[in-house]
Amino acid sequence: MTMKTKALTIGISLIGIVAIAQKKEIRNAGKAVESGNYKEAKTLLNSVEGAVSNEKEKVQAEYYLTKGNAFLAAKNQAAVKTEDLVIAGKSFERAIELGEKGEGEKGLVEVKNALINSAIEDQKGEKFSDSADKLYAAYTLSKKDTVYLFHAASSATTGKDYDNALKYFEELRDLNYTGRGTIFTAVNKETGEVENFDTENKRDIYLKAGSHIKPSTIKEDSKRPDIVKNIALIYLQKDQKDKAMEAIQQARKESPEDTGLMLTEADIYYNLGKMDKYSALVEKVIEKDPNNATLYYNLGVTTGKMGDQEKAITYYKRAIELDPEMVNANINIASAILNKEKAIIEEMNGLGMSNADNKRYEELQKERSKLYKDAAPYLEKVIEKEPKESAEYKQSVQILTQIYGVLGETEKANALKN
Repeated sequence: MTMKTKALTIGISLIGIVAIAQKKEIRNAGKAVESGNYKEAKTLLNSVEGAVSNEKEKVQAEYYLTKGNAFLAAKNQAAVKTEDLVIAGKSFERAIELGEKGEGEKGLVEVKNALINSAIEDQKGEKFSDSADKLYAAYTLSKKDTVYLFHAASSATTGKDYDNALKYFEELRDLNYTGRGTIFTAVNKETGEVENFDTENKRDIYLKAGSHIKPSTIKEDSKRPDIVKNIALIYLQKDQKDKAMEAIQQARKESPEDTGLMLTEADIYYNLGKMDKYSALVEKVIEKDPNNATLYYNLGVTTGKMGDQEKAITYYKRAIELDPEMVNANINIASAILNKEKAIIEEMNGLGMSNADNKRYEELQKERSKLYKDAAPYLEKVIEKEPKESAEYKQSVQILTQIYGVLGETEKANALKN
């Protein structure tokens, strides 16, 4: 009996020693994080990972906070490791569950910001698939931030990672995500970057503190038509036409009067070569929303692609009537007019030296000059409305200078050159 009691006492003592050792390793790991020795911190944490679940919640929470900070160091690396940031995020989430809400939530915000900022840098470097992975990781850390899922889907699409893009868009559709709402923004004085805030009150706190300036409020329209459109277009890309049509028609059943979805279905018919159904839907949309400048502009783009330049110009002109500031409509009208020049030049180059050919050449010269005169006013409007540093302004100046030169309007050409 005595021997058993002694053995039990020794066993209890060993458990106490192990617990003390675990706490020591966690504290040492914390010190390693503070000194920037993240590799050593990870090694120390790994050594006690298997036994930490037997500890009190306070010790577990300390372990996960330390682990989160050790892996959060990935944000300072030249090539940010998505998997390390995900581990950091999951660690902070576990710390929050164990009662360390303050530090845990602060760490989680840092992880999300690191993922998003790195995703933005990836996009600038045209690493769209990497960007999508990081945005999706940011979404998984907090499923309420569905906007990250939307941006992940968009980035994956741009990167032609259609499998992941389709998965993300279908998840958005199943979540009934619309993206409609209000975004409150302000510029961080220290970084010069625009930052988003969940609420107006939260943004105003930063404004009053003086850390942020230039507040702005942005109203976001529903993104559901775009989501369904992308699902359908990806299926078309995969040559799965039946699934593409099924996706859009299901959405139309849910929202039969949604003009955005109507246009999406029209686009699909256009891609399928069913121009009669395309035209019928377009006319229906116009009836429902006759004062929508953007709608007329989009119809001009699509109709132009179909080869009907005159009808496209009609749509663009209507868009300008509804929204005189729509610069791109002016650019596209000028482009549609000048596109007719190609046929004229081809005919001119094919003419011979006979009197009849010379007469026809002169007629074509007049037609060409008329095209230039017709296009010039729209390019002049672009120059009038666009800032000088914009690509649209510079391109319009270049084309107009050539037009004035051909028309013999030397004074105007020189004014643009100067």
